[in-house]
Amino acid sequence: MIEVAVLHEEGWPGTDWEMLAQRAVATAIAHSPYAAFATDQTLYEVAVKLTSDEEVHSLNRAYRDKDKPTNVLSFPMVQEDLLEVTANTDDGEVLLGDIVLAEGVCVAEAAEKGISVADHATHLIVHGTFHLLGYDHMDDNEAEAMEALEIAALLSMGLSDPYGDREAI
Repeated sequence: MIEVAVLHEEGWPGTDWEMLAQRAVATAIAHSPYAAFATDQTLYEVAVKLTSDEEVHSLNRAYRDKDKPTNVLSFPMVQEDLLEVTANTDDGEVLLGDIVLAEGVCVAEAAEKGISVADHATHLIVHGTFHLLGYDHMDDNEAEAMEALEIAALLSMGLSDPYGDREAI
């Protein structure tokens, strides 16, 4: 089972953020090698925090040594090589990690792309979930693989390819 806890601060536009985050996380997982997490007896937990640019700036500086806000940060709690054996927990729960979105950055990027904040946030939560599952975009091959999964997940939700005209796999 997948459970998503949403911490929603003031300032974010009115949307059902709990439903949006649950759907984005579940869809990303369904498009990954870990699709079985959705039906496992184990409870897989993800926390999504919708917060201010200032908080994300502080986190980005502290954890990534980057002195600026960014749209999304992910904090995996399970090492990639241990994801396949997580169902063997003692208490039946696995905290996959945290995803943190910056309100001002997300709003500005959505406006620049000509899409709704909700659609952009959905993409960022999908992106963050893939990071929790061990995906990265440090080199071109990793980036292409991760982006293809994101595109497929978003298309299945009726959202367009956020990266351009590339075909999803």
